[in-house]
Amino acid sequence: MSQYDFDLITIGAGSGGVAASRRAALHGARVAICEGSRVGGTCVIRGCVPKKILMYASQFGEALEDAPAYGWQFGEPAFDLAALIAAKNSETDRLEGIYRRMLADGQVTLLEGWARIVDGHTVEVAGRRHSAGRILVASGGAVSRPPIAGIELALDSDQLLDLTKLPEHLLVLGAGYIAVEFAGIFRGFGSRVTLAFRGERPLRGFDEDLRTRLAECMAARGIDLRPGFSPVRIERRGEGYAAIDAEGREILADAILAALGRHPNTAGLGLESVGVKTREKGGAIEVDPYSRTSVPGIFAVGDVTDRAALTPVAIAEGRAFADTEFGGRDVAVDHGLIATAVFSQPQIATIGLSEGDAIAAGHDCQVFEAGFRPMKNTISGRSERAYMKVVVDRASDRVLGAHMIGPDAAEIMQALAVAVTMGARKADLDRTLAVHPTTAEEFVLLRTPRG
Repeated sequence: MSQYDFDLITIGAGSGGVAASRRAALHGARVAICEGSRVGGTCVIRGCVPKKILMYASQFGEALEDAPAYGWQFGEPAFDLAALIAAKNSETDRLEGIYRRMLADGQVTLLEGWARIVDGHTVEVAGRRHSAGRILVASGGAVSRPPIAGIELALDSDQLLDLTKLPEHLLVLGAGYIAVEFAGIFRGFGSRVTLAFRGERPLRGFDEDLRTRLAECMAARGIDLRPGFSPVRIERRGEGYAAIDAEGREILADAILAALGRHPNTAGLGLESVGVKTREKGGAIEVDPYSRTSVPGIFAVGDVTDRAALTPVAIAEGRAFADTEFGGRDVAVDHGLIATAVFSQPQIATIGLSEGDAIAAGHDCQVFEAGFRPMKNTISGRSERAYMKVVVDRASDRVLGAHMIGPDAAEIMQALAVAVTMGARKADLDRTLAVHPTTAEEFVLLRTPRG
């Protein structure tokens, strides 16, 4: 009989933790998972899923505007944010129930309460101690609150998802995924939106052609972009708020969203007391390719390691950990080729190297690109254009990166990512027959490199 209560205790019932726990249980391990909040984690409860529900809702206004050009007539539309939030809450409740059933059906014991690591084989949950042969930390990320005076007056993304009254003017601080997504969503709902950020363009780290076009599209949709703005304090002003920078410039709004990043959620876990090494900046848990920390028997996956803060990556890391530790085969996740999408309006999707990163890595590149107005926009009269780009290594003909901004970019990139992951060459795209008429076909019709 084992000297431990469980073979594995997982801290955090989000995407990575649930995936790891269920896979370990399938391998025959006795598994418990700890959760002090709602089962499902950030993605299901307060991230990807509810955000995309709001994104879908925000696009109906544009569809109604375009409908008369296609022969449809409606009465005066009205939007009810409270009704949408109620529907969103109902869906997240349903999904949480599914996650709980998946754990129960998978023979994973749910320990409800906040967890703290006592030693290399002991976890305390809600005042009770449990032992395990291995401990997996999958506690995810948390909203960052930079040292800005009055930052507590701003909403974070969790709070914004529960607003039931639409702000007339929303100021969004930040330029990452969350900032540009919520700026587009609330503009679609009808709010006046200002997006203020420190740099020159939104979405640092993405291909420059995508960043430039996104900024142009957001401005064309009526979002007021304020580059070079970094607030030092937030104040109440009557019924609203003011964000003020070091030069005394002010932006007034009815509500402010602070979308200024996230950080690994390690506070209160007891990592220091057992010697688990974390990065000095940001507090991410340091791990090797097999998710092993500096302490034997303690592992970490997902956003808490800050390798790539994306739900599919956390799931892949969790399953790889379980296969390695309980499945009898060494599995490591390749973080070098990750497809991702930003549900901005219009959407951005990408896989592989940007043009700038490819050049910096020493590749002699050819760039193929296309910009056009999607067919749907020609009848409605919208001027917004789609843009696609493929970065190719000249010597090997291998596709180093693919990038897109436009309708259905995320869906298109998921399919293209299979080819790029398999090592597709530009010649492979060239010999692929197009599905016509589609937006996606442009990726296989690019023939002339940019001069």
